[in-house]
Amino acid sequence: MIYRPNAARFFSSLAAMAEPSPPVKSMAAFLLRRHSDQLRSISLSSDAKLHYPLYVDFAELMEDDPPLAQSVFSQPTQHLRFFDDAAFWAHKIVLGDLKGCNSGIEKKSIHVRINVSGSPLECPEASPRIGNLRVKHRGILLTLKGTVIRSGAIKMYEGERWYICQKCKHKFLVYPELEARNSVSLPSFCPSQGQRSKPCEGTKFKELEDSIICHDYQEIKIQENTQVLGVGAIPRSVPMILKDDLVDLVKAGDDVVVTGVLTAKWSPDLKDVRCDLDPVLIANNVRRTNELKSDIDIPDDVIMKFKQFWSDFKDTPLKGRNAILQGICPQIFGLFTVKLAVALTLIGGVQHVDASGTKVRGESHLLLVGDPGTGKSQFLKFAAKLSNRSVITTGLGSTSAGLTVTAVKDGGEWMLEAGALVLADGGICCIDEFDSMREHDRSTIHEAMEQQTISVAKAGLVTTLSTRTIVFGATNPKGHYDPDQSLSVNTTLSGPLLSRFDIVLVLLDTKNPEWDAVVSSHILAEGESDKGSYDEDLANIWPLSMLQRYIQFVKGYFRPVLTKEAEKVISSYYQLQRKSATHNAARTTVRMLESLIRLAQAHARLMFRNEVTRLDAITAILCIEASMTTSAIVDSVGNALHSNFAENPDQEYTKQKRLILEKLRSIDDFLT
Repeated sequence: MIYRPNAARFFSSLAAMAEPSPPVKSMAAFLLRRHSDQLRSISLSSDAKLHYPLYVDFAELMEDDPPLAQSVFSQPTQHLRFFDDAAFWAHKIVLGDLKGCNSGIEKKSIHVRINVSGSPLECPEASPRIGNLRVKHRGILLTLKGTVIRSGAIKMYEGERWYICQKCKHKFLVYPELEARNSVSLPSFCPSQGQRSKPCEGTKFKELEDSIICHDYQEIKIQENTQVLGVGAIPRSVPMILKDDLVDLVKAGDDVVVTGVLTAKWSPDLKDVRCDLDPVLIANNVRRTNELKSDIDIPDDVIMKFKQFWSDFKDTPLKGRNAILQGICPQIFGLFTVKLAVALTLIGGVQHVDASGTKVRGESHLLLVGDPGTGKSQFLKFAAKLSNRSVITTGLGSTSAGLTVTAVKDGGEWMLEAGALVLADGGICCIDEFDSMREHDRSTIHEAMEQQTISVAKAGLVTTLSTRTIVFGATNPKGHYDPDQSLSVNTTLSGPLLSRFDIVLVLLDTKNPEWDAVVSSHILAEGESDKGSYDEDLANIWPLSMLQRYIQFVKGYFRPVLTKEAEKVISSYYQLQRKSATHNAARTTVRMLESLIRLAQAHARLMFRNEVTRLDAITAILCIEASMTTSAIVDSVGNALHSNFAENPDQEYTKQKRLILEKLRSIDDFLT
């Protein structure tokens, strides 16, 4: 039931109250026409001291009252205050209608929040990049998009105050000046017009007792997304001020859309340093976009396409899976094992909580170890495109503080600034040239990879930050890869770090004339083929946009559960590995068992199922086998670099299944 206030009562109530200004009257009328339900729910709330937001769509305001919308855009500082006053008047009128309910309480603080989604304020002029902010943007309603890299402490500051002129007894509000660090400047003479259209020209004012209004206050800093920048561009950042109900809405690493007013703030006075104006955005509305991406990008007709695709491949599911995998890095020929590993890593398993209350991560980690020219960096960049949130960095350009969190001093106060792993929370962090990182810097990501947290104790700030991120690394072997040595020796990576990677694929560029001939033919044919013919036909190579939607859908929709057959296969393989783990002991820990479960769950999701079958368990074993230099099941996969897509994948799987089950010495129990 939609609540509608009585229009006649509205205008009579306005007349009975203290006379508001004409803009406030028209705004109050608009709020009562269009947002009476929000006003009613605010009126029925029980806490009178809270700050309440009232959301107004700018597109709706333009449709209802274009001159008012133009005024809000061009003079937001003044008109947003009018809007807050109008919300208070409208709330009092709604409260008068609800007096029979005996449940409404008068609220002192209601703030109108402008939502620009779907309005002209999303145009480049009103929604510039952070790096393009100029003087012309000062004083208008702006919309900025970016990632929160710093979140300050919540403080309290003195806001507007009531003063009275001692000559004419006129009461008026004085707002603090942000440019002068929130100091209050009194007017030179009384702002009242008096009885005879002449100001009284009083110069003595007295502050009313208990008239100071305090506000919650928080400073954050947002940085423009690196995905929208060109090559060589440095991402810029801008500080923002959140007040009242907006504080503590976002944290470091969140993607946000902020609407507010750009102004200038005096930098602190330092001796022998010129005092400059620093740009700062006073936020009116903050909207997180982290959770919205998967909902927006996957319409119902696309989900029906996915279901139809698997219905078509019901009899040959592995052929359907390979059609999806061929869309990953299509410019690289073959490398079936790597593409499967990338897909399983991006999809991940199901996070669960064990009996002791400890969270067991669902995200998988992948490390590519390979000779130069084997396509490692291309896989890294493509994986970053497939994920909603991604951060790409290199070993040489990363320090422990840059990867985790930095303590910075701003205005005499220490604050934490998020690093790459925190910014990639909920996404993927791609680290190229992993071997170029210093040993100390590599050791800082141990906790982030396994416990998915970063514990910080810097400059008196003791906290724990969330890093639910996938780590995808690429590294070159140390000199010539020696198959007789362990991974730790060949990569100079420590055993504890290697054990945290679910899959470590070794790509050796061995001489193979047949493979070289096939690859060269594929590369030469790339420039001549027309790539626009398979955009809608999912039976061929999937386009990038469809792959993104598919991965997001299966991650959110399916929570696969292991069957008894799959449990027995995984358990038998783990025990076999423990018995034969003399050469590769660093990789054969209980983490391998968890990796097998995650990979099997990811494969079930990839296959559009809610049940982990024996097929998924054996595929997970094949991925782990491919990451072993000397494995318990010898020569089951071969060189990952030369792995190609099988013409008949179901027949190939039958051969691999028989080989694995024979090695597990349980073929009588499993073969049907």
